[in-house]
Amino acid sequence: MNRTVKKVAVLGSGIMGSRIACHFANIGCQVLLLDIVPKEPTAAETAKGLTLESKAVRNRIVTESFQNTLKANPAPLFSKAFADRITLGNFDDDLAKIKDYDWIIEVVVERLDIKKSIFEKVDALRKPGTLISSNTSGIPIHLMAEGRSEDFRKHFCGTHFFNPPRYLRLLEIIPTPETSPEVIDFLLHYGDLYLGKSTVLCKDTPAFIANRVGIYAMVQSIRATEELGMTVEEVDKLTSDIVGRPKSGTFRLSDVVGLDTTVHVANNLYQSLTDDESRDAFLLPSSINKLMENKWLGDKTGQGFYKKIKDENGKSVILALDLKTFEYKPSQKQKLEVIDKLKKIPALKERFAVALADKSTAGAFYRQTFGDVFRYVTYRIPEISDELFRIDEAIKAGFGWQLGLFETWDIIGLQAGIELIEGLGKKPAQWVYDLAASGIGGFYKVENGRRLFYDLPSKSYKTIPGQESFIILDNLRKTNEVWSNPEATVFDLGDGVLGLEFRSKMNTFGPNVIEGVHKAISLAEQNYRGLVIGNDSHEAFSAGANLAMLFMYSIQQEWDEVNMMIAQFQKTMTRVRYSSVPVVVAPHTLALGGGCEISLHADRVVAAAETYIGLVEVGVGVIPAGGGTKELAARCSDLYQTGDPELNILQNAFMNIATAKVSSSAQEAFEMNYLRRGDKIVLNRSRLIAEAKESVIELAEAGYTQPQPRSDIKVQGKAGIALFEAGIAQMRLAGYISDHDRKIARKLAYVISGGDLSYPQHVSEQYLLDLEREAFLSLCGEKKTLERMQGLLTGGKPPRN
Repeated sequence: MNRTVKKVAVLGSGIMGSRIACHFANIGCQVLLLDIVPKEPTAAETAKGLTLESKAVRNRIVTESFQNTLKANPAPLFSKAFADRITLGNFDDDLAKIKDYDWIIEVVVERLDIKKSIFEKVDALRKPGTLISSNTSGIPIHLMAEGRSEDFRKHFCGTHFFNPPRYLRLLEIIPTPETSPEVIDFLLHYGDLYLGKSTVLCKDTPAFIANRVGIYAMVQSIRATEELGMTVEEVDKLTSDIVGRPKSGTFRLSDVVGLDTTVHVANNLYQSLTDDESRDAFLLPSSINKLMENKWLGDKTGQGFYKKIKDENGKSVILALDLKTFEYKPSQKQKLEVIDKLKKIPALKERFAVALADKSTAGAFYRQTFGDVFRYVTYRIPEISDELFRIDEAIKAGFGWQLGLFETWDIIGLQAGIELIEGLGKKPAQWVYDLAASGIGGFYKVENGRRLFYDLPSKSYKTIPGQESFIILDNLRKTNEVWSNPEATVFDLGDGVLGLEFRSKMNTFGPNVIEGVHKAISLAEQNYRGLVIGNDSHEAFSAGANLAMLFMYSIQQEWDEVNMMIAQFQKTMTRVRYSSVPVVVAPHTLALGGGCEISLHADRVVAAAETYIGLVEVGVGVIPAGGGTKELAARCSDLYQTGDPELNILQNAFMNIATAKVSSSAQEAFEMNYLRRGDKIVLNRSRLIAEAKESVIELAEAGYTQPQPRSDIKVQGKAGIALFEAGIAQMRLAGYISDHDRKIARKLAYVISGGDLSYPQHVSEQYLLDLEREAFLSLCGEKKTLERMQGLLTGGKPPRN
C-alpha cells in the first residue's frame, strides 16, 4: 500500500498533545487538535453573554492549552507561522471530522477506561485503513485495542513521543500482536524520515525501553547519592555532559521533568514488574518520598531538589536541597578533582577509564552506578528488546545521552565491565559470560563502514538495520580516511565525494581547521566530484573562530598577526565559495560566527532542522569579518527589486548582526536570509551527511560551473549609514546599548552600507572584505573589546561593558 500522511488528528490538547500537534505542523501536516467541552462557562464568559453553546466556550480548554504551548520556551514550532496549520476543536462537535484524517493520535489522560471510551467512538467514525495510535507512557497497548474492530486492531499501536517532541529524538513504536507488519514498517520509516526521530521498535512491556532503563538509572543514582553521603550539586556535575549526558545532571533533570512524573513511572514499574530480579530498585529512596510529601515536585511547584529565590538585592539565587537536613542552602560551585581531570581529556570515550579508576567518593559513585545499570540491562534482553542496540538507541534518543550503555561498556572493555559488576557483589546475565568466553569481540563492531551488533540467538554479529540511509563518520574512520591533522579529517564518502570533519574544541576555526578546509578542497578539485563539510558532533557544527589565539595577538598588539589571521580566514571562506567543484556545508546545532560564515559561502547548505545559526561577533566586541558582513550585504542586494524599500531590507540584516540574533531553527534561518532558495532542511540529523553527499552529486551532475567573484553588489553608502546612525543614537539615548556597543554598531553600519559613498552604487566582494578586515582590526585594539574576549574565555560570558 502506498500510504501518505497529510492530515493528522490529535485527541487531547495537554502538554504532550499540543506539542505533538506542533511537531506535525512543523513538517507540513494539517493538524486537527481536539479536547473536551467544559462543563459550564466561566464567570468572565458569562459576563460577555456567552453560553455553553458558544464556540469560544466549547473550545476554551483546547484553545487555552494550545495558546500556553505557543508561549512555551523552548518553542514547539520551527516558525510561529506554522500555528496556522493547526485547527482547534472539541470532541462533541468535531470528532466526526477524523474520517478525513490519515493518522489519529490519542493523547488523553492516562486512564485505560477513558482511552477505551475514546477509541470506541473513534472506531465508529474513522475510515478503514486509517492509522491510529496512543501516546501512553505506561498503559499496556494491547489492553486499549480490546473490543475494537479487526481493521482498527490491524492499524493500531503505541507511538510514544518524548517531551518535548520537537527536541527529544525518541519515538518508541509499540505494536500489539495484531498490528499489521506493514503498519509497523511504515511508522518506523515515517518517524525516521519525516518526523526526524530515532524510531525504536519496542515490546509491550511496562514503560517500554527508554523509561524502563532511564528511570532505573535515575532512581539508582539518587539512591547512591544518599548511600555515599554526596550532595545534589556533586552528583549533577558527575552525571552531566562530562560523561556525555545532558548538562542538567540527575537532580536538575528531575526538577525539569517533574518529580511526580518520575514517581508515577517508578511506582507503576514496581507494581507491574513482579518477575524483575531488580524490582525492589523501583522502591523510591527516602528523599524522594519526603519531597513528594512536601509537594516539592520541581519547577512546576517552584522548588524540588533546587529552589530559586531573590536575595535582599533582588538578585536571583539558586538554593540546593541538603538531603541530610532537608533544608535549602546556597548552591555551591563544585570543585571535584575527578572533574578537573576529565575536563582535560577532550575525547569523551577516553574519560571513562579515568572516572572509574578515581579513588575518591566520586569514583565510588561512578563504579556503583555504571556497574549496576550495566548489570540491569543484560537481564532485559530479550524481555524488553530482542536486540541490544535498540536499548542503546532508546536511552540515547529519549534521555539525551551521547553513548548507550552497551556502547559505554565496549569502551571500557567487556571483561573490565564484568569485573566492575562483580566488584559490587553482583553478576551480569549468563550470555555476557558466554560472549566473553567466545573471544569474538564486544557488543559492537564495525565492518566495511557498517556497524554490527552482537545478536544473542545466533551468537553472531548482524548489521544494525537502516544504516544504508546514514553516513556515520566514526564507522569510516579506520577505512576511509584520506588525510588528517590533529583537528581535521578528510574522508572518502564514496561515489566520488569527500567529507571534511572538524575535531577542535567546539569545532572552532584555528590553524588546523583552516588547513583542513584548504586541503579538502585541493584534494576534491584534483580527483573528486565535490566536498561535504560536516561532522557528527553532539555539541556544535562550529562555534566560530578560535578566540584564544586572536585575544593573545591582540593583547600583545601584534597587529600584523591579527591582520594576517583575518585575511587568511577571509581567503578560506572565499575558497569555499570559488572552488571548482561543489562544496556543500551541513550545519547542525550551533553554527555561530565562522560556523555561520562557512555556511553562507557554500554552494548549498543542507541543514539539520535544529540548527541555531547566526553572526554573533558583536558579543565579543567585533563585527563578522570572515565574509559574513559582506555576504549579508550581497544577499540584500540580490533581494532588491525596482520600487523596493531597499533600506528596510538592509536594516533587517544589520539588526540581525547588531543584536547577535541566532535562528531558533533552520526554518527561521530561511526567514533571516542565512539560508536561501536551494538550501535544504533535514529533519533527522543522522541523515544529514548522507543528504549533503546527495546534494554534491546533484550539483556535479547538473554541470557545476565554478562561480566568479562578484562586482555587482549594490550598497547604500551615506544613505544607509545615516539611517543606522539615527537608530544607534536613539538606542544609546534610551540606555539600550553602551558606548562600546555604539562604537561596534557604527563600524558595522559603515561596512554593511559599503563605506562613505555619496550615493548607492555597485561594489566588489573584495572591496567589502577589505572594509570588514579594517573594521575588525580597529575594534581588536579597543580595551573594552579585549575585556569582552577575556570574559568569554575565562568565565564563559562576556561583560556588557
